[in-house]
Amino acid sequence: MGSKLAKQGLGRAGTSNLQHAQYSLINYLTKSIYLRNLVSKHRRRMFVAGYDLDMSYITDKILAMSFPAERMRAMYRNPLWQVKSVLDMRHPEHYKVYNLCIEESYDPAHFHGRVETYPFDDNHVPPLEMVKQFCESVIHGYYKTLKYCGCALHGKGRTGLMVCAYLVYSGMTAEEALQLYANKRTTNNEGVSIPSQRRYVGYWASVLSFPKGIGDGPPKANLPQPCSRELRRIRLYDMVNTDSIFFVVSELEEVPSQVYRPSEEVAKGCCRPITKGYQRNNSPRYYISFIEGDEEEKKCEVEEPHVVVQMDTERAIIDQENCLEYYFNKPVEVKGDVRVIFYQKMIGGRLFYVCFNTAFIKNSLLQFSVRDLDKLGKKGKSICGSAFCLELLFGPANSKPARFPSSSDENEDSPSDDCF
Repeated sequence: MGSKLAKQGLGRAGTSNLQHAQYSLINYLTKSIYLRNLVSKHRRRMFVAGYDLDMSYITDKILAMSFPAERMRAMYRNPLWQVKSVLDMRHPEHYKVYNLCIEESYDPAHFHGRVETYPFDDNHVPPLEMVKQFCESVIHGYYKTLKYCGCALHGKGRTGLMVCAYLVYSGMTAEEALQLYANKRTTNNEGVSIPSQRRYVGYWASVLSFPKGIGDGPPKANLPQPCSRELRRIRLYDMVNTDSIFFVVSELEEVPSQVYRPSEEVAKGCCRPITKGYQRNNSPRYYISFIEGDEEEKKCEVEEPHVVVQMDTERAIIDQENCLEYYFNKPVEVKGDVRVIFYQKMIGGRLFYVCFNTAFIKNSLLQFSVRDLDKLGKKGKSICGSAFCLELLFGPANSKPARFPSSSDENEDSPSDDCF
């Protein structure tokens, strides 16, 4: 009995010593400049109040930073208590923290309850409605109190997108905002590096209309109406070292009473080589019709197309390039924010992806070069030739369920291609 009690006593003492050692290690590592610089890479750091933090002032009131962490993660991220100390000192009682992460959170009480969440997936894009709500929240804070007001954002690459969106909302062009963020946040002048995130900053800039008078208030965001499209074909030009690529098409799903929009799969398949000389008889066709004759003849005669030009006839290009293609025999309807991810295998091995909004598709065609691809790694680069192009072909905007036209349908009008 005595030996058992002795062993239990040693166990408690051992546990206490272990906990003390852990806290000592955390305290030491949180002060380690090397470890933090290793994690923050090319992001600028700020030395304030004796703290070395991964944060940067983009403007005098906009602060970009990494996630304010607790416990073990505080060893290599910004310790939450240090972030709170700096914000309380720099912007006493007049700041708000914006959490853009979906994968992690903390108790808002740490920052006196002044925390708002606008979560979306890392390295991806938010719906424009969320961008609008965020910008309106920030501008509301400025109007309430201008002297000390500050807002701090965190969420890895997501921070850059949302900061640039607000800078555009405050009057900058998209390019000016992206450049300012790159200069202020990074040491290598590479701020928002995900092409789709830069694309969405451009989307956001295009829907804003500013009042004519100076000081007349914030701009109006004219968000486009929901626009559905039929995805009919995925084609990759100039592919090397591969004869197949898998893909998954998904779109952001709106969930009632929830800010975060999860990604929902709508289609998947495999792109394979196009057989030389093969023609698909039931391929959807698009036509441009021209009426021959002068203006007076047009008024007198019934307008019937005399010259019909079929689009999508780049046969010579296809035969010269190593193209992979997937044709949807039943077109897939997509709407809103869409993501197309390409894989080496259906399970794992992601090569690259693209994100876009269907309301901004013009002429039923989207094309992406190598520099437009998100998270393109070594494996992805190894299969893209010098003339690589990803091409997505869509049907007209808000069209009815497709049926493939025959020769008797050539004179029918097609739906409008305008989503706005």
